[in-house]
Amino acid sequence: MSEIAFTVMDLEARGRRDLSNIFLNTYLEYTGDWSGLTVLPLYLTRQAYVRAKVTSMLLDDPNISSQEKQAAIQTASHYYRLAWQYTKPSQGCIILMSGLSGSGKTTVANYLAQLINAIQIRSDAVRKHLAKIPLTETGTADLYSPQRTEQTYKHLLELGEMVCDQGFKVILDAKFDRSYWREQAIKIAHKNQIPLYILHCHAPLDKLRDRLDQRQGDISDATANLLHQQQATAEPFNNREQSYIISVDTSTDWQTQIDLWSKSLN
Repeated sequence: MSEIAFTVMDLEARGRRDLSNIFLNTYLEYTGDWSGLTVLPLYLTRQAYVRAKVTSMLLDDPNISSQEKQAAIQTASHYYRLAWQYTKPSQGCIILMSGLSGSGKTTVANYLAQLINAIQIRSDAVRKHLAKIPLTETGTADLYSPQRTEQTYKHLLELGEMVCDQGFKVILDAKFDRSYWREQAIKIAHKNQIPLYILHCHAPLDKLRDRLDQRQGDISDATANLLHQQQATAEPFNNREQSYIISVDTSTDWQTQIDLWSKSLN
């Protein structure tokens, strides 16, 4: 995680927080090392401070021109400020993605994660890490048994609570089609006094089917023939959950909606 922190920090220092977010989330998804986030802020601070200190040493070099020293002062100051920012406490939040397969949950989550610098945790990745199979391997029926699904959602929520406790915004990317699991997320948010949102993605059924038929190179094993079953078993949002829901029609200009809404989270 110390090495990961250096790349994350340096990308952010160069104004590319979007790339640092993609890099970090890709690393976490393929390694399953979400617990490493508990020490990431420490290493981010350390790496930024070391870069600042090393740059500051140029000021004692008699062979460096005054112009180069001025540039070094600006660079070192930038890294010192960044190191200080990493030490500042921040409040996390939990964002639940919800919707049928092909509704655009992961696409929206990817986009939103870069906007607000959130940790995105996909249930597909959690499920396969728990089963100790490669993310690129298609799971058998056992991987999607009720017992495996319960284990997956339980661990997904545990990870979400742990990540939020470190001050990160976290996007839990799953169907969340059962009231029980949505209620557990609400309880976690209340217990930790953190905001919670439910982004319910939806689109016409034929659009969902087309997307799933065209899907390639994704870790999800969902196919179009699961849609009717998912529709039949999905539990509607109850009155309590309605206050947390943000409806996202992914067949329209959803990016503009997410852009506007995300400003309230930054």
